[in-house]
Amino acid sequence: MAVPDLQPADARAIENLVYAYAERIDAGDLPGVAELFRHGRLIPAPGASLEGSEQVLALYEGSTRLYEDGTPRTKHVTTNVAVELDASGTPSARSYFTVLQQTEVLPLQAIIAGRYHDTFHRVDGDWCFRTREMFVDLTGDLSQHLLFDLR
Repeated sequence: MAVPDLQPADARAIENLVYAYAERIDAGDLPGVAELFRHGRLIPAPGASLEGSEQVLALYEGSTRLYEDGTPRTKHVTTNVAVELDASGTPSARSYFTVLQQTEVLPLQAIIAGRYHDTFHRVDGDWCFRTREMFVDLTGDLSQHLLFDLR
């Protein structure tokens, strides 16, 4: 059985989901971040798996430091987004992330970098995350971003 091609509009919608995550977290919209996983699963580290928006929201509320302006004072830069179909026809994307942060005590700097491996599915005609796996490759000073020590 032949696997159908991913239409350009579908690839763009999937790419926009990848970018929506960065936009929402940088805005401090933790419920909005969680909503992206209403029909999916987040795997923030090996052996950890969160299903649905309630579990994802609990993770972000318990781990992300928000400042007086309601944001984490970060900019998530997502690059090298490659959207593909696997042999079964499931859309996936691989991308890199670099998080910049500046606070009153931390000058502007990269604080963490890594990769996302995502899969997607349609729910009621809209593309949604099925899974997002996060791989941390490099870390800097996360003391002003996380409410716990990542190391």
